[in-house]
Order: sequence, then C-alpha cells, then structure tokens
Amino acid sequence: MEDNKQKNVGKLDSFFGVSKAGSTLKVEVLAGIATFLAMAYILTVNPNQILLFNIADPKWPSVFIATALGAVIGTLLMALLAKMPLAQASGMGLNSQVGSILGGFMGFAFSFGNAMLLVLISGIVFLLLSIIPAGKNKTTGQVITLRELIFVGMPKAVRTAIPVGIGLFIAFIGLQNAGIVQDNPYTLLQFVSLNSKEAWAAGGVARTAIVGLFSFVVIAVLSHFKVKGAVVLGILAATLLAWPLGVTDIDILLGKSSGVTWKFWENFANFFSFDTSKGGIFAATFTEGFNFPEGSLMTCIMLVITFAMIDMFDTMGTVVGCCANANLLDENGVPQNYGKIMLSDSIATCTGAVLGTSTVTTFVESGAGVAVGGKTGLTALVTALLFLLSIFLLPVFAFIPSAAAAGALLYVGVLMMSNVKNIDFSTPKAAVPAFVTIAMMPLSYSITNGIGLGLITYVIIALFTFLIDVIKYACNKGEKPKWEISIVALIVTALFLVYFLVPTIIK
Repeated sequence: MEDNKQKNVGKLDSFFGVSKAGSTLKVEVLAGIATFLAMAYILTVNPNQILLFNIADPKWPSVFIATALGAVIGTLLMALLAKMPLAQASGMGLNSQVGSILGGFMGFAFSFGNAMLLVLISGIVFLLLSIIPAGKNKTTGQVITLRELIFVGMPKAVRTAIPVGIGLFIAFIGLQNAGIVQDNPYTLLQFVSLNSKEAWAAGGVARTAIVGLFSFVVIAVLSHFKVKGAVVLGILAATLLAWPLGVTDIDILLGKSSGVTWKFWENFANFFSFDTSKGGIFAATFTEGFNFPEGSLMTCIMLVITFAMIDMFDTMGTVVGCCANANLLDENGVPQNYGKIMLSDSIATCTGAVLGTSTVTTFVESGAGVAVGGKTGLTALVTALLFLLSIFLLPVFAFIPSAAAAGALLYVGVLMMSNVKNIDFSTPKAAVPAFVTIAMMPLSYSITNGIGLGLITYVIIALFTFLIDVIKYACNKGEKPKWEISIVALIVTALFLVYFLVPTIIK
C-alpha cells in the first residue's frame, strides 16, 4: 500500500514537474489553497454583478454554479494543458459590463442569452487569435500564434512595467476589499477613519479594515520566519478575528443567509432546466441568444471588440506579472508555455459563455499562490478542485470574508514591486511609458487601460523622437536614426485608440 502511494506521488511529481521546478507537493497544495481563498469572493460577487445585486432573481443560484464550473474548467485547463500555477474565473469589470447590458443601461434590453452570445463570440475571436499561426520563433523554430506575436511585438518598456503595475493593482484591490481606502468627494480616495464611533459600530468599515491589516501583518511576520503556507494561515487567522468583530456571520456557515444554501441539488435541477424563469441558464446562448434588439448591431460589434480586448490584455498582463514573480519567464521575458496559457484562457471564455457566466479570464489573485511558492500546474489543480467542492459547500467558503483574503493581495503587491528593478529609467523614452503603464493600472482600475495607455505613450514618444532624429540626421549627416516601433505595436496601438475613442453605445 505504501509503495503504491509513493508511486502515485512520483507520477504526480513527474507529470507536473514539481521537483524539476524546485517546488514540493506540499508547497503546491498550499499555493492552490491560497489562490482559491484569495479569489473565492468571485463565487458570490459575480452573480451580484451580472444580476445587479438581485439575489431574489431565480437565476442567482444558477449564475453561482456557472461561475464555479467556469472556474473549474478554466483552471483545469491551466493545470493539465498549460501546467502553470494560474487560476481562471469570471473576470471583474467584464461581469459588470454584462450586468449593464442585461439591465438596459446600453439603451437596449438584451436577454440573458443575448448577453452570453456576445461573450461567446468574443471568446471565439480570442480562440482564433490563439491558434492561427503567425510565423516561427527564430531561436526554437516553433510555430508562434497571433497572440504570441502580439506579445513579442510589445515594446520592452511596457512589458517590463506590467508586473509592477499589476502588483500595485492587486494591492489596491486588497485595500478596497478590506475597506482600508474609501471614497472621498474631494480627494477621490482616503484612508479609513479609525477614530469615529460610526466606523466601529456593527458593520462599520473600521472592523473590516482591521481584519485586512491583521491578515497582512500575520502573513508578513510568518513569511519573515519562512513559515510554509504563511498566506493561507494569515487568511484563516483573520477569519477567526472577523467572526467576533462581526465582519463575517455564523449564519452564513449554517446556510441561513440569503442566497447561500446547502441545498445544492435544487440549484442543479434549475440550472439544467433550460427554463430561464426557473434559473435555467445553461446553453442559453443557443436557446435564446440569436434575437438582438433592433438597432443594436454596431453596439454588439463594439461590445465584442471590448470583451476581446479586455480579455486579451488583462490575461497578458496577469500572466506576465505572476510568471515574473515565480521566475517562470524565458530569457526574452515571455512566460513559459505561453501559447498553451492563451489557448486555455480562450477555451475557458467560450465554455463560460455556454455555462452562463461572463468572460472567464486568468485572475491576478493567482499571485497569492505564487507568493506561497506555487510553480506548476499542481497549484492550479488544487484550486480547481476547491472550486468544484465549493458548489456543494458554498456556506463554508462564503464564511471567509473578502477582508481576510485582502491581506494576501497586499502581500502579493509587495512581492511584485521587486520587478521595478528590471525597468530602464535611464532614458525618458523607456521610463515615461513604463511609468504610465504602472500608474494607470490602479488609477484607472484596469490592467488593459494601463497597457493601452503605456503603449500609446511609447509609440507617440518614439515617433516624435524618430522624426526629430531624422531632421537632425538630414542637417548634420550624423548617425542614421533607427525605427524602433514594430508593426505589431502600431496595429495594437490603433486598436487601442478604437477601444478608447469609439463609443460602446452606438444607435
């Protein structure tokens, strides 16, 4: 029996290359748990975003199931196909976009099937970009796809800034989730007030802030002493503190909270009923998704472009950031198994749309697992299994407040800031686009915006400096100027200009 156990462990190690990557099975498992705990909030947040916080909607439990299944399938693809420590789930931002078109905020009343069909089409576009060959790698001789070509064609100034920007963005998400930073009508943001009675009253924001800060400090202290699983232990410790502070409610664990129930079998029956009035959203893309509102054609086209652009560059940025932190980039700064990562992401988007959820994309919270030491697909496998388990044990996972997981996101931000040393600050032509990329990710609350604005800045500066150098060369006959903007960068810049300037709502 012991020999069989050792053989199975050996096969697992061999399949994922755990020892080869310098990791252990224990570390990979703990990393998978940390990733799940950091992103488990999406299970309840996603239905709220898509259905505009209408928990009474019969589709709410079904969107929860679709969210979990989309995460399971997407993360399993990362585990078994790409073999990388990355997790996928329905992306924030894109889910609120779906909610807005369902709610009629675009000026048209889209049905649920309409919305999912738009997501599916964007996923198919994404998939085609991931499989259409665009040449061969000059070093390895391997075929590269359009998406790989796009990544390689991005200027180094922007590529090296992406991990730093994502680190700040992840930390900003953590600060928000814990209520440590708040809205301010004059300065936009402010630090949480800890000296008022209202903040400390039941449900007060000071309590959630303390839970988040406590989680962060525990993780930092344990990490200092190199305690394995410091991130997971920090989240669990903060959850224990959250209970007496009233940040989490024991009724959630008992299944007495609205929208959180132990009766998973009833939810499953409704999910597969093909009747949206009962919550039957499975395959709604095909049962009711081909009847768009009159006059919405251009809006639909722009929505598909928007979904595809955000998914592509959010994934690109997230993957580069997490892989850089795990030392999983090659000598050219390209993530290992990049083609398979992108293929996994695009397939997951198509699958998620059929299940009934918004665009499934690679999560920045994967950095929580990387911070624990995850380096292989075993980390993703553990995360996928926990998402599958969550369908049946929703109250258990819903009991862990987002404030407790916020500490992990703050710590990930600390780790990813170390990548700033790779940025070339010696010339403004590289430093300015890098700064714009870093700053605009948290300030615009979008990885895509950060990459897009950084790229546009780079192209504009590079273009003007080239023209000035040409004039100087013509006058002085000095050194001939070099054209440093790739064709890919020009095309992607043009697409970003469309993305930023063309209205989504076109009547």
